[in-house]
Amino acid sequence: MQPAHSHHHPVAPQDHRDHDGPASPKLAHHDAAKPAAHAHHAHGGGSLNTLTTSATLHCLTGCAIGEFVGLAIGVSLGWSAWPTMALATVLGFASGYALGLRPLVKQGMSWLGAFKTIWLGETISIAVMEFAMNFTDYHVGGVQAASLLDPRFWLGYALALPAGFIVAWPVNFWLLRREVKKPCH
Repeated sequence: MQPAHSHHHPVAPQDHRDHDGPASPKLAHHDAAKPAAHAHHAHGGGSLNTLTTSATLHCLTGCAIGEFVGLAIGVSLGWSAWPTMALATVLGFASGYALGLRPLVKQGMSWLGAFKTIWLGETISIAVMEFAMNFTDYHVGGVQAASLLDPRFWLGYALALPAGFIVAWPVNFWLLRREVKKPCH
């Protein structure tokens, strides 16, 4: 039986594992991510800004891959704007989640454990980013381009990327500050 006070004083995560048995990969990642999540508070706004920028660029990379594939398929098949944007959004979520899951799975977490770790923060971040990207692409006309050779396609995509970043950055800042989004990447 553990003494009642053992969890009320600062103890390194590995000390808890000694008392509680071997840590699962999920716990090991959770314990490893927790100090990083708190570290930005100790070093001021600069490190939280850096972490937010990194998380937003990571999210943008995942969204951009799926978004491009969806737009390219929809435009190439001559679909109207709404089905094209729907496909781009679904593929943006899929590639965004895959990019978020991959590092955690490589660290030994199960796919389900990794998804449980990232789902809320990534879902909010991806949703905001996808909305901004589709909104921009729609209003520039890229999603209505006649083909991939149409400059509007490329202009819409090129403007959608910074729009997604700009809109998602403050959301990710808030998610990281509130520890809804984990600095897992």
